[in-house]
Amino acid sequence: MDLRLEKIGRKLKELRLEKGYVSAEFFAWEHKIPRVQYWRMEKGTNFTMSSLLKILDAHNMTLDEFFRDL
Repeated sequence: MDLRLEKIGRKLKELRLEKGYVSAEFFAWEHKIPRVQYWRMEKGTNFTMSSLLKILDAHNMTLDEFFRDL
C-alpha cells in the first residue's frame, strides 16, 4: 500500500473526529458520500480527486490547507 495514501486517510479520519463524528458511516451519510467509498478513503485505499474534494468541501477546507502539513 502507498504510504502517502495512508497518510491522507489518517488525516481524513482526524478531521472527521475533530468535527465530532465518531462514526464514519454517519459522516458519509450526512455529507452524501457513499459510505463504503468514504470508509475506503480513511483506510488509505486508492480514490479519486473528486472524492477527496467532496470531503474537503464537507470540512470547508482547501487543498492547500489539507496538504499543508502532510
